[in-house]
Amino acid sequence: MPRIFDNIELELLPALRATLDVAGRCDFCVGYFNLRGWKSIDDLVEHWQGGPGKQCRLLVGMQRPPQEELRAVFSLTKAEEEQLDNQTIARLKKRLAEDFRDQLTFGVPTNVDEAGLRRLAAQLREGKLVVKLFLRHTLHAKLYLLFRTDPINPIIGYLGSSNLTFSGLSNQGELNLDVLDHDAANKLVRWFEDRWNDRWCVDITAELLKVVNESWAREEVLPPYQIYVKMAYHLAQEARAGLSEFRIPPEFGKRLFDYQVAAVKIAAHHLNKRGGCVDRRCRRAGKDAHGDGPGENLPG
Repeated sequence: MPRIFDNIELELLPALRATLDVAGRCDFCVGYFNLRGWKSIDDLVEHWQGGPGKQCRLLVGMQRPPQEELRAVFSLTKAEEEQLDNQTIARLKKRLAEDFRDQLTFGVPTNVDEAGLRRLAAQLREGKLVVKLFLRHTLHAKLYLLFRTDPINPIIGYLGSSNLTFSGLSNQGELNLDVLDHDAANKLVRWFEDRWNDRWCVDITAELLKVVNESWAREEVLPPYQIYVKMAYHLAQEARAGLSEFRIPPEFGKRLFDYQVAAVKIAAHHLNKRGGCVDRRCRRAGKDAHGDGPGENLPG
């Protein structure tokens, strides 16, 4: 009888780790892949040499928008599929990579997360982990296949509802079964291979590596000046938005200096977005009235 892993009475992660420890390669298919969740098993994949037959092949079947557009494109008829070009595919793959980049903007970065993401990048770079995205249709399957040198039981599978995230493997309630039967395991292997080799199964390993290398987990330390420039850019973003979105009526524009026109536009942006704003000069004038500082000439 198969074992049931529900993360309540029996967690999937310890069993998966124990099987990975004696396996030489693995094939995973999940609906959602969390980059920071990879650290739950990366130490066991690290021992593999990498390359075909000595790596983890990860097939991701469903992501959040904007990939819905991509799925729609790849679900066209055969005649329409021929109209796709490399430029369109590259553009849509880039948009999908943005979804993974957004994952790293949630939560507070920790040293553990940083180390885990760096190991993930190294394994992507060394061919120990290859990631593809299945785009022909929505795929929500969760399958873990592990291969070992054992003439009696060479393939062990775990099939159920757990995504490749820390919560899916050990925290939230799930329902998974182990698959040890030879015939069932071989059928699952063929199922995985059919989708892995599908025409519209796109390799996104390079895109994921770029996401990590450009994130806060990158190994190269950024110069302080670049951090300062980026902070200044974001701080000035709303000011730029106000300058481009609003115009001053001609009768007022002729009576105001350029810096006053800019101030009014920025104030209009804050009024529109937040319903109010405070002029710092008013605060300064209040201080001067109470003898807290030198006077300031304010326009009438």
